[in-house]
Amino acid sequence: MSEAKHPEERLAELGLTLPEVAKPAGAYVPALRNGSLVYTSGQLPMVDGALPAIGKVGAQVSPEQGKELAQRCALNALAAVKSVVGDLANVRRIVKVVGFVASDPQFTGQPGVINGASELLGYVFGEAGVHARSAVGVAVLPLDSPVEVELVAEVA
Repeated sequence: MSEAKHPEERLAELGLTLPEVAKPAGAYVPALRNGSLVYTSGQLPMVDGALPAIGKVGAQVSPEQGKELAQRCALNALAAVKSVVGDLANVRRIVKVVGFVASDPQFTGQPGVINGASELLGYVFGEAGVHARSAVGVAVLPLDSPVEVELVAEVA
């Protein structure tokens, strides 16, 4: 049986590294710790301070692109978690994920899009990455982002 890998080693296996924490677009903080829980603010799929795509999933953005963007949101959320707990090894469990998908009115595949976030968290944390979740279709998100993800993590 192999020794458990550090969460950032698991990210590296996917060719991913944690980005800088995204600057808030309003009067809030990226993440807040309350006891053993860390709550992240909604994270957009920012890459180097910009959105790689804009528009509605099912129209300007394909479901596959949306899933990749949801993965980026989760990566940004993990950076926010790390900023308040110092090390992702301190994460005991991902408790809850809430994903918002800016959707074309005919698009009903929000769960598949948010799987991009859920699958990443499951890979990085194993059983501790399995979580409760909501995947919600909305008319529009900040900056015309196709997706936004927030999470709650239990930490040591």
